[in-house]
Amino acid sequence: MALRLDRRERLVIASHNKGKLAEIAALLAPFGVETVGAAALGLPEPEETGSSFEENAELKARLAAESSGLAALADDSGLVVPALGGAPGIHSARWAGPDKDFQTAMARVERELGGSDRRAHFVAVLALASPGGAVTMWRGEAYGRLVWPPRGDKGFGYDPMFVPDGYELTFGEMDESLKHQISHRARAFAKLVAACF
Repeated sequence: MALRLDRRERLVIASHNKGKLAEIAALLAPFGVETVGAAALGLPEPEETGSSFEENAELKARLAAESSGLAALADDSGLVVPALGGAPGIHSARWAGPDKDFQTAMARVERELGGSDRRAHFVAVLALASPGGAVTMWRGEAYGRLVWPPRGDKGFGYDPMFVPDGYELTFGEMDESLKHQISHRARAFAKLVAACF
């Protein structure tokens, strides 16, 4: 059974990624849950040693919950390109290097893709951990295709090169309110809401 989230409690968002923090805080805002980022609490950024999105999300959530004594929500997400054998996948942030330069990461995807099939999908796994060690997870996916050059300055990460199925705009061009209805993170989040509120 999933941990119930109370409107009066603080929830640690186990991420140091400002774009991800803002997106998760916006998704939680209607529920009145107070969020605080891991960096604001001085929590370390763990090494993601898992071999799947689920393992990495659980690792981050458990560490943040244990370190803070609060419930913690972690997200592990990435871009999966079948023509690249599933890369960058769980290594999506690493492709951006230590400076988190996603222009470089997008250029690498484009270079390695060449003339291959441009289908891709985003995956997001949310893990909610209690300080007592219980963890519940939800997975969301958004399917689409990659475009080049990147378009738009909204969102973060690989958003400017990803066009979701049924749309012509990239996530980087899309209004935040629309993206929050159809993104991989929004789909995982809808499952979390159904279980926790």
